Amino acid sequence: MTLSEVKPPTCASEEDALWRAFKQDGSREAREALFSLHVAFARRIAARHHRDRGGDVEFQDLFQLACAGLLEALDRFQPDHGAPFTAFARRRVSGAVLDGIGKLSEAREQLSYRRRMRAERARSLASSVPADALSASDALAALIEMAVGLAVGIMLDDPALYASGETDRRPDAYESLAWKQAVARLHAEVAGLPDREGAVLRLHYLEGVGFDEIGATLGVSKGRVSQIHKAALGSIRKRLRNPADFRLKR
Repeated sequence: MTLSEVKPPTCASEEDALWRAFKQDGSREAREALFSLHVAFARRIAARHHRDRGGDVEFQDLFQLACAGLLEALDRFQPDHGAPFTAFARRRVSGAVLDGIGKLSEAREQLSYRRRMRAERARSLASSVPADALSASDALAALIEMAVGLAVGIMLDDPALYASGETDRRPDAYESLAWKQAVARLHAEVAGLPDREGAVLRLHYLEGVGFDEIGATLGVSKGRVSQIHKAALGSIRKRLRNPADFRLKR
């Protein structure tokens, strides 16, 4: 029997037959037919959460979460207990939506935080000389210095790239031995920096701490942290003069 041959039930007895086929025989087609029967129920729950939140989360995201909750409810439901399925499933579908909203919100917050930190890095690396006061060659040199500083930041951003024994989660562009050796060398250089410079880089890149919080920890202003960050990356850049250290191999 294929899914196209399993029609939605038109009465309670036909739904009961689908539950028996699913629970007793493990029929995948019956499970899919039950899902099709109750998907509108899941959609209504998603729509309610969408209204309650004022539309701050896309409806389609909420609907996908509700569908996941519906599938879990189908697998857990025991028809022999006598309770109607929708009464059993309502709390589980709604719970799946709420749990998913929490994870989506956390992911958005993390993305926003990472963007703010990257903006802080870029500002700290930007030249303090007004752009209109730079010659063409000076402007190019400043841009190169900033780009290399950002590249160093990318290399520092994920300690899993150099930690021994950990699975490398990076895509293929980061899998070459040369890249891993360059990252390991970079971290060795960080370890050799003066205490305050090394602390700023470790806190910011390895612990994910923003410049404001680093300043509070070290007892200095955010602007001073920015200066230390730029100086530290500048020191590393001068000590790693081999261009191969910053080449992404594809």
